[in-house]
Amino acid sequence: MTDPTVAPVLLIALPIVAAAVVLLAGLRWPRSGWPISLVALVLEGGLAAWLASAVFGDSGRLVHELGAYGRPGENEFAVGIELVADALSATMVGLIALIALSVLAVTRRAGPRGVPFYAAYLMLIGGLMGVSLTGDVFNLFVFLEITGIATYTLVASNRSAPAAVAALKYLIVGTTGASLYLLGVGYLLMATGTLNMADLAATLAGEPSFVDGPMYTDPLVLASFAFIATGLFVKAAIFPLHTWQPGAYDEAPDGVTVAISALVSTIGAYAFLRISLSVFTPAFFEATPIVATVIVTVASVSVVAGSALAVMQSRIKRTFAYSSVSQFGLVVLATGIAVHPDAGASAAEAALIGAVIHLVGHAVVKGGLFTAAMGLALDSDARTIDDLAGLGRQSPVLSAAMALLGLTLVGVPPAVGFLGKWYIVIGAMNADLWPVAVVILLSTVLTLAYVARLFEQLYFTPAPSGDEAGAEAPADTSDDHAMAADGGNSADDGTEEHLSDPTPGAPFGVVAVAVGAAILAILLGFAGAEFADALEPFVTEVLGQ
Repeated sequence: MTDPTVAPVLLIALPIVAAAVVLLAGLRWPRSGWPISLVALVLEGGLAAWLASAVFGDSGRLVHELGAYGRPGENEFAVGIELVADALSATMVGLIALIALSVLAVTRRAGPRGVPFYAAYLMLIGGLMGVSLTGDVFNLFVFLEITGIATYTLVASNRSAPAAVAALKYLIVGTTGASLYLLGVGYLLMATGTLNMADLAATLAGEPSFVDGPMYTDPLVLASFAFIATGLFVKAAIFPLHTWQPGAYDEAPDGVTVAISALVSTIGAYAFLRISLSVFTPAFFEATPIVATVIVTVASVSVVAGSALAVMQSRIKRTFAYSSVSQFGLVVLATGIAVHPDAGASAAEAALIGAVIHLVGHAVVKGGLFTAAMGLALDSDARTIDDLAGLGRQSPVLSAAMALLGLTLVGVPPAVGFLGKWYIVIGAMNADLWPVAVVILLSTVLTLAYVARLFEQLYFTPAPSGDEAGAEAPADTSDDHAMAADGGNSADDGTEEHLSDPTPGAPFGVVAVAVGAAILAILLGFAGAEFADALEPFVTEVLGQ
């Protein structure tokens, strides 16, 4: 097998098939979930590397036609269902593969474990790969739903009442977002007669002979973009459509939070970036400049509101959850700058590169932060910011990882958080969108405020004495249930693995992933030129440079 165009198919099919194998094998061997998942995700990593070598090598872009029916216009049965790998999707595939293995290492001892968890987790990875690689807007909806259903299941795997409520809220809001997206796809199909992304872009531009000029101002097309964007804003947790995210992050088992924080909303932001650039294209926004202005405005509000809400939180996981609202707002903001009619070639290129860097960097940083928070919770039962008092000495490695990742989130050079913001600010200034630079500065100050609180507690607040600790123990016991579910110490269905960690505190896998994320975040900060070179074919294609 030497044809790299089969790699996208295998990347999607492998984890979905592995999920079925986990369920079947679990009937006989309850502990088989982890080794099967490990083999599947290692193979996913190999396939991701193979795909990247082909895309960033000589191929540049890979297309695999499913069913060999071709695109509409080639024959009467053509439906245009394709899997497409370019520089952007190959980057996302590599990111998903890396984080998927990292989460597996995190949950090996710390949990959650068991056949249901591994099956749902593999389905999640398959859905994420599908969103990254599909070249069809309807199948994008299908893979978003696979991702959503798997995530609802994983959030509820805590088996506590708060987790069930959070999962139900996520289900309702997420289904609403998916329905809005699907409605937008329906309008797009009515207007153009196709669902293939490349054909949609050509039809909207008025290239086919049966189209009487560009269709960018067609009411159906405008309504389509509005519904699609709103649905994807729900998936990406853009303010004020973010309401599902804090509860889902906070109430999910810690290992699940690591996965969904690093990947699920990330893929929603990626989908918006992909649809905006590859389907509607910058020409749509040039014809309808108000749309780009609305995107920039909504994203700017999300950037500031998310940071402000994060400052107000007392629980660690909720602080980082609201932080994600701000960070994904930055990705959408950068997308808005890249397609803004006032942005020249240099501004659009800088903003687009900044969007991708920030998307990748946030996944690494936020996954690492939630992993460090998980380790500190296992080490010292630290669930609130006040609980971090004195842990800089008691848990120096995890505390240092959290501190470094927090500084990356602020945007302190040379880490990747600074690199992404730098490109976005350069794009904004080159486009004469100076208020955007002010928004990013304000968000950075607010981010510094809640990261400084973490530093204060970790390194400058003494740990409470034994009596004080007992007197100030929080009354909320929902996290105790989470710990029980994470540890897999009890199970009603007989499928949980009863693995005991011989050492107290955070397992080695948790510490290793947190430290690895901190190191990777710093190393990526030095890779600005490499990012720009790797994305050049995609930037040239979508921006028409």
